[in-house]
Amino acid sequence: MALQDYEKSMNYCIRCSHCKWIPFNKIKTKRFSANCPAISRYNFHSYSGGGRVAIAQSLFLGRSEMTDEIRETIYRCQLCGSCQVACHLIGEICEPLEIARELRIKCVEDGELLPEHMLMIDGMRKEDNPFGEPKARRGDWAEGLSLKNINTDKADVIFHAGCRFSYDADLRSIVRGAATLLLKAGVNVGIAGKEEACCGGRAFDVGYRGQMENYADDIISRIKAAGATKLVTPCADCYSAFMQFYPMIRKELDIEILHTTEYFARLIKEGKLKPRGGSSLRVTYHDPCHLGRLGEPYIPWNGTWKKVWGQLNIPDPPKQVRRGTGGVYEPPREILRSIPGIEFVEMERIREYSWCCGAGGGVREAYEDFSEWTALERIAEAKAVGADALVTTCGWCERNFKDALGKRNDDFKVYDITELLMGV
Repeated sequence: MALQDYEKSMNYCIRCSHCKWIPFNKIKTKRFSANCPAISRYNFHSYSGGGRVAIAQSLFLGRSEMTDEIRETIYRCQLCGSCQVACHLIGEICEPLEIARELRIKCVEDGELLPEHMLMIDGMRKEDNPFGEPKARRGDWAEGLSLKNINTDKADVIFHAGCRFSYDADLRSIVRGAATLLLKAGVNVGIAGKEEACCGGRAFDVGYRGQMENYADDIISRIKAAGATKLVTPCADCYSAFMQFYPMIRKELDIEILHTTEYFARLIKEGKLKPRGGSSLRVTYHDPCHLGRLGEPYIPWNGTWKKVWGQLNIPDPPKQVRRGTGGVYEPPREILRSIPGIEFVEMERIREYSWCCGAGGGVREAYEDFSEWTALERIAEAKAVGADALVTTCGWCERNFKDALGKRNDDFKVYDITELLMGV
């Protein structure tokens, strides 16, 4: 795809500014009514979904040229998808999220790169992870666990740990816990270990589409060799890449893809997994963007545009309209309700209208202050409902929340749902 492929989409933006707020009928308080971190932080229309559509249209038509200011506006965005969910409530053709992502691909093609993103891509090219950590250490988290090696053995389920869980020492207990729960439930599960490839989603988010394509081919070949029927991952970013990004570039895994929360909820219903529970705790749940609205399955469209009534352009056959409702929302909530001692309360912005954690889209790497500000906004929302702790199902979210809290010596607790299942 390229900007010209979104010409009709750009033309259909009516500058309504719905992309800046959650639906009006969902607003409970003014304090937590916004949906877009960028426009909320920088308070200028260019930073909104509609603003980036206008930038793209201006560049496409030759009315503007790329400048440092435009590049900064393009990249000060987590690509959380909230603008597109809001947009698709009143229309079906404009795609502000895909246009924002295409702007980044154009930046890479034109050499308009951010040094922080170049460093991340360099780490991927050298060590197959965005941190530049040694590839040989990727499977260290599984040491001592009786997991099969899918490079040599067959397994029914492939467990894909992802980069964040594999290399973040503070989060390794989570991925080990998730794998342990699967083993206790009698699941025939295997891992690729040090041969596990990055999903490439982070590369795609900052404009390096080709880098993700390479990883997709590697993962697809390993799935076929393993003979597995399911791929389970604890990483929301990986889940989003497999469910949405890969189909966008016409790469299909041809296997059932599940986030650990989906599989855990299934195992609990089947009586194969019993939540342990721990001390009494009042918690609220943060829907990760990549597991929620960005986890909604993407269906490629191969149709054409036709004009009706002599004036309206419509897709034929109709295109999938992604409103964010097809993400993973209920399984985490089912799990929380099943854990003894847990009192579960909801925040104001939930499910497809969830506020972003701030870590996505290359923002954590390039604009740390903006990333932290976004995280603190979500933490304030969690505290407003009287929660003792914030629970999530994404390693990137957990890391960003904990870093923002740590810098302010705030002891508010953040947990992965796996930790609660294990009885922490």
